[in-house]
Amino acid sequence: MTRRLAGRLPDFPWDTIADARAVASAHPDGIVDLSVGTPVDPTPDLARRALADASDAPGYPTTWGTPELRAAILGYLRRRWGVSGLSDEGVLPLVGTKEFVALLPTLLGVGPGQGVVIPETAYPTYAVGSLIAGAAALPCDDPSWLFNLRPGLVWINSPANPHGAILGAAELREWVEASREVGAVLASDECYGEFGWDAEPVSVLDPVVNGGSLEGLLAVHSLSKRSNAAGYRAGFVAGDPAIVSSLLEARKHAGLMLPTPVQAAMVALLNDQTHVEEQRARYLRRRELLRPALVAAGYRIEHSEGSLYLWCTREEDCRDSVDHLAGLGILVAPGDFYGPEARRFVRVALTATDERIAAAAARLYASA
Repeated sequence: MTRRLAGRLPDFPWDTIADARAVASAHPDGIVDLSVGTPVDPTPDLARRALADASDAPGYPTTWGTPELRAAILGYLRRRWGVSGLSDEGVLPLVGTKEFVALLPTLLGVGPGQGVVIPETAYPTYAVGSLIAGAAALPCDDPSWLFNLRPGLVWINSPANPHGAILGAAELREWVEASREVGAVLASDECYGEFGWDAEPVSVLDPVVNGGSLEGLLAVHSLSKRSNAAGYRAGFVAGDPAIVSSLLEARKHAGLMLPTPVQAAMVALLNDQTHVEEQRARYLRRRELLRPALVAAGYRIEHSEGSLYLWCTREEDCRDSVDHLAGLGILVAPGDFYGPEARRFVRVALTATDERIAAAAARLYASA
C-alpha cells in the first residue's frame, strides 16, 4: 500500500533546487533565502505565555477543541470577516492546515472515479490530496467549467499562493453558485487573508458572497502566517455544520486533535488583532523595499495583490531565473512547482528578516 501511494505522488519539489541553494549559500555576504514562506519574526508573547500557562495537560484534548477555543474562532470570524449564522457546530480546530488540505478529499469520500478541482497555478498540496484519495486533480480557474467536470470537491485560494491574486466578492459568488449547482463541496483556502495589499480579501463565509447560507461551504484559516505560529501547527476550518460535523467524527477516529497548550495559545492569538497589524506592517515594509528592486533588475511583477509573495518573470524559463538570482545569493521558488502554466515565473517570499530583505534589494539594484 505504501509503495502504491508513493508511486502516485510527485517528487518532493524542494529537493530540485539543492544546486541553486548551494550557489546562493556561497555568496560572500551569505544566502538570502526567499524560497519558502516560513515566518522568521517572533511568536507574540501573549501566545507563549498562554502556551506555558496551559502546559500542565495530562489528559487527552478533544478533537472539537475547548469551548473557549470555539468561542474565539467564532468571535474572530464575526469581527474580522463579517461571518454570521455560524455556531459551534460549524467550527473545528486543525493540526495546522496542510494536513487538512492533504486529507480533505479522503475525509469527504472523494475517491477513484471522481475529481477535485484545484487552481491552475496552485499550492501543490491540493493536487497531492487528490492523489492520496485516488481522485483526479482537475486544474480549473473558470467556475462555469464545473458543469462539465462535475467534481466532488472544489478548492479555491484567495489571496492565492503562489501568485497573490485576490478574488472579489462577485467572483467568489460565481464559485459558490456553480459548486452548489453541481453538488460539490467548495473549500476556500483563506490562510493569507490578513495580507491584502492592493485589494481587500473577502471570505466565502461572508453573507455578501454566499447569500446568507453556509450550505456546501468550508473556509480554512491558519495562524502560521498571521501570528508567526507556524511551529505551533494551529489552524481551523469553519462552514457548513453538516460537513464540519462529519469531518469531526472522522477526525475523532483518526486521533487528529490539537494539543491543549496550543489550543490555549490559539485563544489568545484569535482574541488579539494588534499583533496581526504589527506583522502586516513588517511585511508591507519588506514588500515596498523588494518590489522595486526586482523591477530594477529586470523582473515584471504579476498579480501579487496579496499574500506574502511577489510573483515575478523575466520572460524566461523559471529555472534560468532561479539560477540568475542564486548567483546574487538569493534563493527563490521556481514557478514549475505550482503547475505548468507557471513555468516562466518565480515566487519570491517576503518572509526574511529586515536585514536580509535589505541585502537582497541592494544586490538586485547592483545587478541592474
